Amino acid sequence: MAQNKKNEFADEDVGLADFANALSHPARIAILKTIAGQDRCICGEIVDVMPLAQSTVSQHIKELKKAGLIRGEIEGPKSCYCIDWDRLGEMREKFESLFGGLDRSSGRCCKHRKK
Repeated sequence: MAQNKKNEFADEDVGLADFANALSHPARIAILKTIAGQDRCICGEIVDVMPLAQSTVSQHIKELKKAGLIRGEIEGPKSCYCIDWDRLGEMREKFESLFGGLDRSSGRCCKHRKK
């Protein structure tokens, strides 16, 4: 059985990978866009605009919450969600730092690079 080797990597790298994993499905991107497009927390409307079953949408929301991208509150029979803008900004800065720190100047990549 394969071992989980995540603990052998830097915490920041694991955090970025977990964040990227949370964004790894187009439904999750669509859910984030739907929530971000509102000026308020939204409740049942997410399921109404997604081409997925309620249970599938709930699973995707669970992954987004686990990554800290959205917050949710239960109000009676409905759950309401909003973007955690602080967390999103934090992750954006970390990704910008990652991509800014990658050095392309050597140009010694494989022969199939773009010309």
